[in-house]
Amino acid sequence: MSADEARLRETATRAGQGHLFAHADRLPPPVRGRLVEQIARVDFDLVQHHAALLRQGGSSSHAPRIEPTDVFPLRRDASQRELASRAIQAGRDELARGAVGYLLVAGGQASRLGYDGPKGAYRIGPVSDWSLFEFHARRLRAAAANFGAATPWYVMTSLGNERATRSFFQEHAFFGLDPRDVFFFSQAMVPALDEQGRVLLAGEGELFLAPNGHGGSLAAFAASGALADARRRGVKHLSYFQVDNPLAPPADPLFLGLHTLADASMSSKVVSKRNAAEKVGVLGRVDGKLTCIEYSDLPAELREARDGRGELRFGAGNIAIHVLDVEFVEQLNRGGLRLPWHVARKNVQVWEDGRVVSKPGAKFETFVFDALELAPRSVTLEVERAREFSPVKNATGEDSPATTRSDLCRLHSAWVRAAGLELPPPGPDGVFPVEVDPLLAEDEAAFLARGRRVPVVNERGHLYR
Repeated sequence: MSADEARLRETATRAGQGHLFAHADRLPPPVRGRLVEQIARVDFDLVQHHAALLRQGGSSSHAPRIEPTDVFPLRRDASQRELASRAIQAGRDELARGAVGYLLVAGGQASRLGYDGPKGAYRIGPVSDWSLFEFHARRLRAAAANFGAATPWYVMTSLGNERATRSFFQEHAFFGLDPRDVFFFSQAMVPALDEQGRVLLAGEGELFLAPNGHGGSLAAFAASGALADARRRGVKHLSYFQVDNPLAPPADPLFLGLHTLADASMSSKVVSKRNAAEKVGVLGRVDGKLTCIEYSDLPAELREARDGRGELRFGAGNIAIHVLDVEFVEQLNRGGLRLPWHVARKNVQVWEDGRVVSKPGAKFETFVFDALELAPRSVTLEVERAREFSPVKNATGEDSPATTRSDLCRLHSAWVRAAGLELPPPGPDGVFPVEVDPLLAEDEAAFLARGRRVPVVNERGHLYR
């Protein structure tokens, strides 16, 4: 045993994790080496903090004060329309001077969708058959063309999909983007614990590691050198969005402008909840602090509460689209990421006593929306769900590939109809198989401004590009 390994064993034992080495001496050298390497990367102070969270439980006698938050609405009065006009120009100015970088959270696998690979590589285009990554890339290319500025793209991967993600980009020639403008970085993995606070094993020589949540994107952004790269490029704002939503517009002048005019540190987009029962977090204020309130944390009487117009008082559904200032991200990371840890308790498959067993365990995550509580100023913008939010989360049913493809076709066929152009025959679901390339147009006004277009027709439908 080397001196380094001896010290590591001592450190693990002092932290109450000596069991990790219990069977190490019996492992083949390559397996043992991998295990020792993983243990060497464990932050045992953080593990002890997580173990303390488990002992604390989650009960509290404090009844928080929960209130709705102000939202810049879709339906606007004259003063709001005037502000929106100024904001659009301010946003265009920020985009044109290259002050915006783009942070894509893409650490997930598409296994729930029946695809073996990164979720971003999943093909979602109803007519084009483009992947989720390609949709986002084409929107960034459109932004570069529209505003005449580079679009530095910070793609957060995970330990499980980083290599495959890099390969996918290379195989597709970075979707027409300059490779020098694409910065890959990986989020951290943290050990899962049992109910006694002991680190679990996933295999005979492998720790049970889990991603540290989407809040970890901010820590990884700083630790990887991406933040330094953004500083070097003169990036002031980060447009944050998730890979599973192909409708997310990364370069939105209105959103960026409202954020800029308010001198905000972090801002958010929301959509109106479909109904009170929709299981989505909502933006609101808890004891005066802006945050995202999880569905399960909102009392039933508040979920059902309505205002004088009959609309849900807590209807600002979070869609995980934000703008964060680079300086704010830097502040959040001084002395370690200043976001709280959340405990997810569930049964997990682990290696124990020479076999795989199921037992209660705990994973630990940080959430990016918790940073809202620390933002001195923030803007919450309501947007149309049909135009900006159709995530791919489930294999079937709501928020599935089928619903996302239908939403894309409905949106784009409405543009084609407005332009007086011919639609293809509808499918069995009554949806017209039409798709518009983001490089051609990002909205109906831009599509109409293009004049009469002839689509590329294939066996899937009509593609305008």
